[in-house]
Amino acid sequence: MNVSDFKRYEKKSIPQLIKIATKHFNKFIRDRDSDKPCISCGGRPEEAGHFYSGGHYSALRFLENNVHGQCKRCNRHLHGNLIEYEKRLKVRIGEDEVQKLHDIADYYKKNPYKWDRFALYDIILKYK
Repeated sequence: MNVSDFKRYEKKSIPQLIKIATKHFNKFIRDRDSDKPCISCGGRPEEAGHFYSGGHYSALRFLENNVHGQCKRCNRHLHGNLIEYEKRLKVRIGEDEVQKLHDIADYYKKNPYKWDRFALYDIILKYK
């Protein structure tokens, strides 16, 4: 991070930085998966859908294997359509990687994660 980047974000609160990081990260996911079908139903992906919710599992919010292109119907109206999401996720990233997601989620369920500004700066710059 250079000085101008730091100055740009130094007065932002943690929630504001999370919002900015989310915007850049979700755009990265949508671009990465633009040529793939919705992870849950096979339709046209329009959003970045989390397997483990970024709200409930903060540490997994910006984990690329946890977030994939998803249609609005599955992401919003079907709350992720998680049974189908997991089936297709195993095909897309492999059963070992899905198990790693489950293990990470189990760990952070018992050990809540709080974002600090420097980790968020890194995420913003990585995905910007």
